[in-house]
Amino acid sequence: MRHVISVLVENHFGVLASVSGLFSARGFNIDSLAVGETEDPSVSRMTIVARGDDRVLDQVVKQLNRLVDVIKVFDLPEQDRITRELVIAKLKVPASLRSEVIQVVNTFRAKIVDVNARLVTVEITGTEGKVDAMLELLEPYGLVEVVRTGLLAISRNSDIEKTSNSKLKKAPKAKSKTSKKKVVKKKTAKKTVKKKSKAKKKVAKAKK
Repeated sequence: MRHVISVLVENHFGVLASVSGLFSARGFNIDSLAVGETEDPSVSRMTIVARGDDRVLDQVVKQLNRLVDVIKVFDLPEQDRITRELVIAKLKVPASLRSEVIQVVNTFRAKIVDVNARLVTVEITGTEGKVDAMLELLEPYGLVEVVRTGLLAISRNSDIEKTSNSKLKKAPKAKSKTSKKKVVKKKTAKKTVKKKSKAKKKVAKAKK
């Protein structure tokens, strides 16, 4: 089954590798992955399109939530998400056929962003269905190169977005047993030093 997952993460080095590694370890094929800063520069949003079993996905989401740099994970249902994709396509179109290409571009409300003697570069923005349909129509005109951003998605549900934006504060992590032991050792050492200093003072008084 296909899933669109939105992940809010701390904007740190190595976070992308940690998140994508969880999916590959569980046998999920990532169709697309888009990452960018949110309204808060210290937080990034990852939009992941993946295919796999629902039960396994639930395990992946739980493990993602355990990662230190992950703030919140959302599996966005189809009926509750707005999706868009940006595509830049380069075509090798002879001058005699360029009017037909312009007609296709206008029909899909796309844009011609660059033209030269040999090539026409087109920008397409829309849903996956719209993008795929337009690329299919442009293919006979000679597609030379296609660049796709991957799917971007956001929830229609304002409550979910409020949850994500409220954050952006993570609950403090519980101290590990090792750190607790270190604290106990430090306290014990301090007490030992105090006892030794008191004993020295008593000996000094006795000598007097």
